[in-house]
Amino acid sequence: MRTKEEPLLRIFLRELTASCQVPQGSKIIIAVSGGSDSMALLHLLAEARKPFDLDLTAVWVDHGLRPEETPAEEQTVHSAAEQLKVACVRHRVDVASSAGEQGISLEHAARDLRYAALRTTAREKGAEYIAVAHTADDQAEEVLLRLLRGSGRQGVSGMRMRSRDLIRPLLNIEKKELLAWLTEQEIPFCFDSSNDDMRFLRNRVRHQLLPFLEGHFAQGIKKSLRKTADSLATDEELLAVLTAEAEEKTCVLPSEEVGELPKIQLLRAPFRALHPALQRRVVERLLWRIGGRAGYDHILLVIKAAESGRTNSELHLGQGLRVGVFRDRLEFSYPVGQRAWRGRLFDS
Repeated sequence: MRTKEEPLLRIFLRELTASCQVPQGSKIIIAVSGGSDSMALLHLLAEARKPFDLDLTAVWVDHGLRPEETPAEEQTVHSAAEQLKVACVRHRVDVASSAGEQGISLEHAARDLRYAALRTTAREKGAEYIAVAHTADDQAEEVLLRLLRGSGRQGVSGMRMRSRDLIRPLLNIEKKELLAWLTEQEIPFCFDSSNDDMRFLRNRVRHQLLPFLEGHFAQGIKKSLRKTADSLATDEELLAVLTAEAEEKTCVLPSEEVGELPKIQLLRAPFRALHPALQRRVVERLLWRIGGRAGYDHILLVIKAAESGRTNSELHLGQGLRVGVFRDRLEFSYPVGQRAWRGRLFDS
């Protein structure tokens, strides 16, 4: 049980082993931007290195967006890594070009390229884990962001302490605790001016929406959001098991033959017998498996087709994905490949 007087390092070590389930002797890639949270993560992991026999590599990524600030950030990270005797790898990516080519936001492109760089280094180093510096404050912001975007239960359950190769040892620690520890330890860090850029939705949530909610509705809104996320995450663990069981009963998955486009069948009778919550989740997983968009409207269209769709009718779900409606099943396929086309599965 955590107490206010408990040292931050002890809390961190417990989260690393109990919540993130990192075993002794692990190789860890650390995402370090030079900001306060990531510098705290770097130094705390360096403290954990000897007792847990950790092999650490810091990774700094230049996104090419703030050329006047990045030299200081790079130097801060490099100096800290050198002082701590932690290997340091630097990557440079072109976020602006990637965002323009893909038609996505700078925020989205930066995240994708950053994680790609981290995973590249993880492969090269043979590392099992990538540590990122998300804090309790980030968790509250993320839950609000996902609510604004219309996410379902799984999305609103927030980030996990461990998600496949990603670990977030700071996720239950508030930013103010990290700042106090950095000051106490006299650890330098940089300020990222993009964190004040109101073009980014996350910054508007952080600087405008959350303070408004705290001032006008509930001072403890951040803690309430985190409690909601924790509660939903527990529910999600059970629902994930139930969804996997339901998928086995209702879906006929493709054989893994090289070069073949996927084709998945959804059996109508057992699917109709499922609870609506499981129906939505099974369809969402099916669309992800086949490479389609698992949007809310698409999921509802598939459910309606399974329940009452006319035999030999079809759904067009974008990028060439067709859903053929048969008496006993729905069949998901890409008849001409994963590209837009106007053809039909059945003759009119």
